[in-house]
Amino acid sequence: LRFDEKVRVVVFKSEVKGVFCAGADLKERAKMDDAEVGHFVKRLRNLMDEIAALPVPTIAAIDGYALGGGLELALACDLRVAASSAKMGLIETTRGLLPGAGGTQRLPRCVGIGLAKELIFTGRQIDGQEAFSMGLVNHAVPQNDQGDAAYQRALALAKEILPQAPFAVKMGKLAINRGIEVDIASGMAIEGMCYAQNIPTRDRQEGMAAFKEKRPPQFIGK
Repeated sequence: LRFDEKVRVVVFKSEVKGVFCAGADLKERAKMDDAEVGHFVKRLRNLMDEIAALPVPTIAAIDGYALGGGLELALACDLRVAASSAKMGLIETTRGLLPGAGGTQRLPRCVGIGLAKELIFTGRQIDGQEAFSMGLVNHAVPQNDQGDAAYQRALALAKEILPQAPFAVKMGKLAINRGIEVDIASGMAIEGMCYAQNIPTRDRQEGMAAFKEKRPPQFIGK
């Protein structure tokens, strides 16, 4: 996906009704020795980092349970849409663990330190509406009979992104992701570098021409 220039947005959904991702198989984990567990969690953390580093926007469609590593997967995405009835939580402390695939870092960046600590310390599960109220998900929607309401809303959100200039969207994502980790002056410099890369693109010229000619732009990602 990283190298496929035709990909504009990536939507993560589950093929299992009622479950987005239930996290690690603890029965499998119980058979591992300490070294194997450490290696397993490191690979999982690397996977989440790879998802977070995808250059195009990513959307998690949470139509059911997103627990432990399942919520960490959703947190690695740029945007999250949940069914109101979905259940999510970093429940690791209820099993003698702590989040190990990015949850301790991405959750506080998403909802703030106080709420993140409360959710991680208690291992509490929350529904989609609660997640929306605290900013954990971008949208919460009533579940439908097919059990894919969040996926349908995620598709609609993706279709809002699709018409926009692909390279500009990628640079916007890069500027936000890099800038949020540094002081604002450094962030402004990062934005400037991203903007400079966008200036010579054909899509920028097309955007200006379309505005002048009062027509929809036809972006090509170049």
